[in-house]
Amino acid sequence: MIEVGALRALRSVAALGTLARAADELGFTASAVSQQIKRLERQVGVPVLAPAGRGVVLTPAGQAIADSAPEVFQALERCAEAAQSASEGVPRGTLRVVAFSTAIRGLLAPVLSRAAYPQLRVEVTEQDPGEALRSVGAGTADFALVHDADGLLPAPLPPSLARRWVHTDVGDVVMSRTHPLAGLEAPLDETALAEHAWVTSPPGTVCHQWFRRLFADEPDVRHRVDDFATQLSLVASGQVVALIPRLARPPLGETLLARPLRRPPKREVHAVWRRSAEASPAIRALLSELEPAGAKVDG
Repeated sequence: MIEVGALRALRSVAALGTLARAADELGFTASAVSQQIKRLERQVGVPVLAPAGRGVVLTPAGQAIADSAPEVFQALERCAEAAQSASEGVPRGTLRVVAFSTAIRGLLAPVLSRAAYPQLRVEVTEQDPGEALRSVGAGTADFALVHDADGLLPAPLPPSLARRWVHTDVGDVVMSRTHPLAGLEAPLDETALAEHAWVTSPPGTVCHQWFRRLFADEPDVRHRVDDFATQLSLVASGQVVALIPRLARPPLGETLLARPLRRPPKREVHAVWRRSAEASPAIRALLSELEPAGAKVDG
């Protein structure tokens, strides 16, 4: 009989292309993953991997096994969830959550601080949305928070996953109370913003994309910093302003203030989980804590 661990190893290698990357995702050594693959080959009697440059590819037999793997994992997960649901629906065990950093700060941390489920252990790992979707799909995480990057989810959502909208994040301009912009009437427009110096997130980030869309011409960018707390320390100097998502914003204190934009950038935040885990009391509990009024399951 094929072992579940070996099946999971093959699926990860198929998705990532090398034993080393699969090992990183699964939390094993490359040697351990290689041994699982060899054990699988002994069990089925045929090779399942073939070398391809510096990586590997699946043989036709390996591809056939990998294609059947989701049905196996979903059936096993439904068995576990049925057992949990039968136990009065009490959230218990370990829930592995992956999310982008500002969702951890602004959404998960407040929920975890007030939720009281003594039999449930929640483990949170920071991952970008694309990686988070892959982790949930592969079964190395149970629940994810992802953002749509101004209208597009980071990857098409496969049929095996479900999602639910939980939050809309908005960007505001943050400035020192002594800055000239602080005296203008809100909401602010692009004309008023273009005359001032900025600290921004580095190119390639969602927040930098938000920033560049504000201006037709090249703005005066003095600093490029990924950490929002560091951005705010530079804003406190009174020389620059910053575009900060509300989820990423700590309390501004007495020296800083936030002003809304006339056309504010937005991103939608979704919770994602496997449909086979739909009955999980732990997932339902976390969704209930995160769920705003009127949220609906997306197909």
